[in-house]
Amino acid sequence: MHTFQPYPAELLELNPFQKIGKDWMLITAGTKEKANTMTASWGGLGIMWGKEVAYIFVRNSRYTKEFLDANDSFSLTFFEGQHPALKYLGSVSGRDENKIAGARFTVNYSGETPFIDEGNLVFICRKLSATLMTPDQFTDPKLTDTFYKDSDFHTMYIGEITQILAR
Repeated sequence: MHTFQPYPAELLELNPFQKIGKDWMLITAGTKEKANTMTASWGGLGIMWGKEVAYIFVRNSRYTKEFLDANDSFSLTFFEGQHPALKYLGSVSGRDENKIAGARFTVNYSGETPFIDEGNLVFICRKLSATLMTPDQFTDPKLTDTFYKDSDFHTMYIGEITQILAR
C-alpha cells in the first residue's frame, strides 16, 4: 500500500474540467468486506450548504450505485496516466468479475471509506444528498433524447469533502 498524507484544500491547484472531464476519476464505495468502483467523467467541486463538496452522477444501472446507496461515504480517486486501466474499469461490471483486481488496482481505506490505492489524489466524501434526475427537471428537452434514450437516468450525489489525501 502507498502512503497518503492529508492535503489542505486551500493548496489544491486542480482544474476540474481536466481532472474530471478528461483525465477521469474513480468513484468508490462500500465496506471493508466488499467495495466497488466505477470510472466517471461527470461531476464537479464547489461549495454547498456552507461546505466544500463534490457532486457526482451515477446511472441507476451501475453496480456502484448499490454501494453508494448503502453507505454514508464514498471516495473520488484521481490519477496520472492511468487511462487504459480507467477505461477497463468503465467497461466491465463488478457484478461479473473482480474488476479492481483485473485493473491491477487495490483498495485502501481511510477509516471505513474505500479508495483506490494507485491514485495520487483522493477525496473522502460524506454523502449529504442523493437526487434522481428525471426528464421533468430538464429545461432542455434535447437532454432526454441525447443522453437518456434508454431511460437509464442518473442520480446526483452531493458529498461533503471531509478529507483530501495525496500520495
